[in-house]
Amino acid sequence: MHAALSAPPFRLGLTGGIGSGKSTIAQRLQERGATLIDADHISRSLTAIGGVALPSIAQSFGADLIDTQGGLNRARMRELVFADTKARQQLEGILHPLIAEQTRQQHEAAIAAGSKLVVHDIPLLVESGHWRGKLDGVLVVDCRESTQIERVMERSGLTQEAIQNIIAAQATRVQRLAAADWVLYNDEGITIDSLNAYTDQIAAWFGL
Repeated sequence: MHAALSAPPFRLGLTGGIGSGKSTIAQRLQERGATLIDADHISRSLTAIGGVALPSIAQSFGADLIDTQGGLNRARMRELVFADTKARQQLEGILHPLIAEQTRQQHEAAIAAGSKLVVHDIPLLVESGHWRGKLDGVLVVDCRESTQIERVMERSGLTQEAIQNIIAAQATRVQRLAAADWVLYNDEGITIDSLNAYTDQIAAWFGL
């Protein structure tokens, strides 16, 4: 007799604006047994010291975008892409294929390990346009813009104007909610304990 093939894992896209609490929920789902594939983490590894994206970035944008340690000068690149749409698209053209390949490899490893739930933590899921067809469902973490600004100012030291510029470059709240299969509201009155309880309920849906 052949062993029964296990069902493939559910592919859950997790997204939310900066300061929404998305990373907290991703970490909690991982603690409950989900496989977490973090697009931001992959992107940072590609542009860290020795990252495979650095030669193409240096060739496209100039060697001065590489810092003295040999990694990406993130502050300079952030300024450049927020000011220049063409530069942002050029950077995405370098990074997105590399992120997609690493995502594919990690997803195949999750299937081989028998994972029930693969959480794709994708900050720009709505903006990218190509992710929706690769997912079985989308969970959006939602809060008011004023809450986003307050949280990010507390944790990062960025100015209100800088945070508003980041928010303006992301999908709108309405656009994210329109893309959602489920919404987890994380705003006024929601404690970390209640947020964890809601996240645990989501994990339980998938047998975790």
